[in-house]
Amino acid sequence: MRKLKFYIAALALALCCVFFPQQAVTADAAGGKYYLGGMTAGFMLGAGGAEIIDLSEVNAEDGVHRPAEEAGLKTGDCICAVNGKQIKTIKELNEALAACGGKEVTLMVRRNGETAEVPVLPVKEKKSGKYKIGVLIRDTLSGIGTVTFIDKETGRFGALGHKVADEGNRLLEISDSKVYLCSIVGVNKGTRGKAGELRGLFLNDKAIARAEKVCATGLYGKFENYDYSRCTLVDIAPLAQATIGKAIIYSTVDGTCPQPYEIAIAKVDEGNRENKNFVIKVTDEKLIEETGGIVQGMSGSPIVQNGKLIGAVTHVFLNDPTRGYGIGIEKMIEEK
Repeated sequence: MRKLKFYIAALALALCCVFFPQQAVTADAAGGKYYLGGMTAGFMLGAGGAEIIDLSEVNAEDGVHRPAEEAGLKTGDCICAVNGKQIKTIKELNEALAACGGKEVTLMVRRNGETAEVPVLPVKEKKSGKYKIGVLIRDTLSGIGTVTFIDKETGRFGALGHKVADEGNRLLEISDSKVYLCSIVGVNKGTRGKAGELRGLFLNDKAIARAEKVCATGLYGKFENYDYSRCTLVDIAPLAQATIGKAIIYSTVDGTCPQPYEIAIAKVDEGNRENKNFVIKVTDEKLIEETGGIVQGMSGSPIVQNGKLIGAVTHVFLNDPTRGYGIGIEKMIEEK
């Protein structure tokens, strides 16, 4: 299992409705439509098959073979089925290859959103006696990050505000994905030219939510069997109501409790199509002291102005970690 990377100059996602002071948000708790985020969580994203992360050799009795490479498979390909049988895990792929008895198999492979059938002849490895095709694979990706909102009525959440990508900057396709409680245990501060990051630990093995969808505006899913009684409710406001000036972001940079931090909105761009609707600057001295500004793990941190949720942090400026971009909340609400 390898750690998933989030490409925006390096920011992640988070989920774990742990709670910040009710008085910090001026929206009427009885009338709000969304629970405000800012909480960190760990997540396990199913890759939707056996994803190839490298090609390798198979040492057989008659010499060295490279079945996958010879068949045209590439790093980043995802094996979804063998001889028509669906594959979701490394274990299932190994079982399918063991059952082939050395005969050619037909792999259903997904590449760049398209699928194709690829014939491959497995080779019996000399040392283990197992049939292999010469690939290093993974079926799960993990990471931590920040939730933006949870819908009061449906429990559906939105996080990140930007796409979730692998090392090749490819948008992920996920399945069987879970979200877990997480605690931030340390921070690598951001500096000019280098993004910092939050360091977190999964708190237990009980999932608190399901991650179901990734797209250009973030990661979405649904909280399950969760107690919202101490969460703060808030209304949303469109970009048209956002103004240059003071605002607040909610982030968790220590432990499990989100805290409010002051920022300034320097620019509002309603027409931006790259999810960069705000230019923001961290002005909170405490946050700058603790993190240097915006770091990996803070993307998705909700932006609140005049008591209403207007957007989420998405990008950090590498030449100035106190500055970054944000996305308008309507774009995320549309995808939930």
